[in-house]
Amino acid sequence: MSSQPRDEAPTGSSEPSAGPTPREQIAIAIRRERMRANLSLSEVARRAGIGKSTMSGLEAGTGNPSVETMWALASALDIPLARLLDPPQHEVALLHAKDLPSLPSNTANYAATLLSASPANARRDVYFIQAEPGQPRISQPHPVGTIEHVILGQGAARIEVLGQSYELHVGDYLTYPGDQPHEFTALRPETTVVFIVESR
Repeated sequence: MSSQPRDEAPTGSSEPSAGPTPREQIAIAIRRERMRANLSLSEVARRAGIGKSTMSGLEAGTGNPSVETMWALASALDIPLARLLDPPQHEVALLHAKDLPSLPSNTANYAATLLSASPANARRDVYFIQAEPGQPRISQPHPVGTIEHVILGQGAARIEVLGQSYELHVGDYLTYPGDQPHEFTALRPETTVVFIVESR
C-alpha cells in the first residue's frame, strides 16, 4: 500500500510532515524489536512459523503481511502486536485509516488497522476493523487478563464468545474476555468496528 502525497499544509499548521510509508513503519518496527530481543532473522522466522525469505522481505519493507503473520511475529518476539504497528506519535494528529498499516486476514474478508497504541503507563490498543460478510474471523485466546471492547460504527456484526452469540448494530458496545476463543462475523457489507484491546 503506497502513501498518497499530502497537500501542502497552510502556514502555521501543526500537521506532521510525511513520514515512512505503512510498509516502512512495519519494517522498521520488526527490525527494531528483533534486535531488541537479540534474535537472528532465521530464529524469529522459525518461532513465527514463516519462511526466512518472508521474514527478510518484511524487514526490507517489500512484504505485505497478513494479520495472522503479524500476530505470529508478535508472539515470536513476546511483545504486543501494537508494538509492531504503532504509528508515529504527535501532540496533535489527524490520522486517516488509509494512511496507516492495514493487515488483511488470510482466512476472512477482514482487515485490521491500529489507530492508537497504549502508552507506557496504560495498556490499551485501539484498532479500526473493516469487514465484509463471509467466513468468520476466528481468534485464539490472547494473553491471560486481556479484555476486548468493541464499538460498532457501521453495518452489523456478530461476536461469539463463552458459548454465547451477540449481534451488534450501529452504536452498540460490547466488552468480553479476550483471553477466551472468540469469533467475529460481519453481517452487512462495509461493516466497520473499533476494537480496543486492554491488556493486564
